[in-house]
Amino acid sequence: MLDLTGKNALVTGIANNRSIAWGIAQQLHKAGANIGITYLPDEKGKAEKKVAELTESLQPSLFLPLNVQDEAQIESAFNTVRDKWGKLDILIHCLAFANREDLSGDFSNTSRSGFSLALDVSAYSLIQLAGAAKPLMTEGGSIVTLTYLGGVKVIPNYNVMGIAKAALEMNVRYLASELGQNNIRVNAISAGPIRTLASSAVGGILDMIHHVEEVAPLRRTVTQIEVGNTAAFLCSDLSSGITGQVIYVDAGYEIMGMTGSKAAE
Repeated sequence: MLDLTGKNALVTGIANNRSIAWGIAQQLHKAGANIGITYLPDEKGKAEKKVAELTESLQPSLFLPLNVQDEAQIESAFNTVRDKWGKLDILIHCLAFANREDLSGDFSNTSRSGFSLALDVSAYSLIQLAGAAKPLMTEGGSIVTLTYLGGVKVIPNYNVMGIAKAALEMNVRYLASELGQNNIRVNAISAGPIRTLASSAVGGILDMIHHVEEVAPLRRTVTQIEVGNTAAFLCSDLSSGITGQVIYVDAGYEIMGMTGSKAAE
């Protein structure tokens, strides 16, 4: 049985009740994990209040500000994990960002600053957090991140984020290679399109969801909870032989070669 009792899990990236990270946090908690939550701080404290209210039912034993572009904040967060928990077993990385103007239009018009920002927040942050988690995963551990099909195939209105996801997926492989000797596993979940705060920045997201519902073998898209179930599996001993992998949770859409609705019938 899937049992995470006694495991300490740090979950990043919850913004609201539509966040995939929220679905993951719920399923880790349901499996018995001790939950820690991070939030992206803002000057008015709105994010802290919103995430605190949302996650109250999980009874998180840690609630920490974490801006991955702030080295001091990363160090402070993981020092708190060490001081309060002593060890870390699970790290959930659900962090991505790109300027809206770099997601649409001609890809060749991507700005240098926009490219750097997308790669920094969406890909490099996994390297940062894995490096900070490594010395705390004294009994081994599991690191799970979120990617998307746009990292391996061209998706309209995804542009620079596709490059960031491609980098993220290679980060998973290199980190898995390095950390495996410490019994730390690193995997990614490639989720189908879901209506979230982040996906709302992608033009035509509703059309994309409807297309998946027509074409995917299961004739639907997936839910945050379904992604959460896969994450819980990847964080459990049931997946002890799996590392460096990208697991598709997309109702089977990724396997389709001809994606017109008539071709799928």
